[in-house]
Amino acid sequence: MTQKKEKIVLAYSGGLDTSVILKWLINKGYEVIAYVGDVGQDDDYEEVEKKALEIGASKVYIEDLKEEFVTDYIFPAIKANAVYESRYLLGTALARPVIAKRQIEIAAMEGANIVSHGATGKGNDQVRFELTYYAQNPEIKVFAPWKDKEFLKEFKGRTDLLNYAAAHGVPVKSTLKKPYSEDDNLLHISHEAGILEDPTYKCDHDIISKIKMPQEAPDKETHIAITFKDGVAVKVTNLDDGTIKTNPLELFQYLNFLGSENGIGLLDMVENRYVGIKSRGIYETPGGTILLNAHMDIEGIAMDREVMKLRNMFSPIFAELAYNGFWFSPEMDFLMAAINKSQELIDGVVNMTLYKGNVMIDGRESPSSLYNQNLSSMDIEGGFNQQDSEGFIKINAIRLMAHNAITEVQKKKNGKPALV
Repeated sequence: MTQKKEKIVLAYSGGLDTSVILKWLINKGYEVIAYVGDVGQDDDYEEVEKKALEIGASKVYIEDLKEEFVTDYIFPAIKANAVYESRYLLGTALARPVIAKRQIEIAAMEGANIVSHGATGKGNDQVRFELTYYAQNPEIKVFAPWKDKEFLKEFKGRTDLLNYAAAHGVPVKSTLKKPYSEDDNLLHISHEAGILEDPTYKCDHDIISKIKMPQEAPDKETHIAITFKDGVAVKVTNLDDGTIKTNPLELFQYLNFLGSENGIGLLDMVENRYVGIKSRGIYETPGGTILLNAHMDIEGIAMDREVMKLRNMFSPIFAELAYNGFWFSPEMDFLMAAINKSQELIDGVVNMTLYKGNVMIDGRESPSSLYNQNLSSMDIEGGFNQQDSEGFIKINAIRLMAHNAITEVQKKKNGKPALV
């Protein structure tokens, strides 16, 4: 009686690495199920499926995760104003948990006890995939080839992968690969490694693929309005041609289109990976950049000052947790609950102009507005007794005067002249 093969669900992209991993696992005696999570990357999925089956996968799952990615990951991150190291909008970091979560669900459906991925041992993605795996199924086994001694002994780099592919009939695209790696999804496309590892290498037209370079964007403004409800964008209106989008996925895709056309969302930075290595990345995040700017603006008119102060303390923590792979964690559950509470009155409309890489705010209005034009006006006397400010200032000065008195005593002890 033939022994039943052990099943592995492999996160598969169709590229060289995961194609070789697929064949290598099959040659090691596993039944491999290839799984592709569609989070908006520009791929030919029919070709990817055909290739996986040709290599020897027993089954191929192509899962459309785009709408879930927008509603359950991108929008919550925007509500939190989550930006890693004050610059990066977490394009790759937010995509990994939605992909890995579905992979665990497929493993359960297929009765597979092992999942695998092609992330290297130097990067962030290995952490994001594997922490999500274990959070979703503590009993799951993870096979990570780029951390496996036998695999590493056989494959030192790209040349070994290409030789293995040729020897075992693994189809490889004949076109030359770009001399750097990319990760593409709805939120962004990233470019890193290869020639970009030189931090002085200039990002130019030949690298950028999702947006127009700001210098080449149209000499014409685009005017839009974004409507928010509970901190979530629920409508985008093009004020120039009347186009309206309300479906979450279509809305975000439309913002991507507008941002791309207007050269918005380009970022070149050196960041700190979770594993302790610095990494240079070039990111194109058109729709996310527009949406983040609009969200921060509507909060300005509708969010209480002290609530904003607390939420702003949470934002970098939220971003760091997402970046480091802790999307499914008790601390993220806590932060998410607090941030959702902070967004209950974040309603209204933000008017914006998009032009040559710039996102400009034209105005905003909110039914939850805390802005009182009469109260803040320099021209209207009513609503605020300016004489009250005298006591307010004196009360706030008490600790400053006390500190001054102590400082003067200390100066006398040290033989320094006191203030006259």
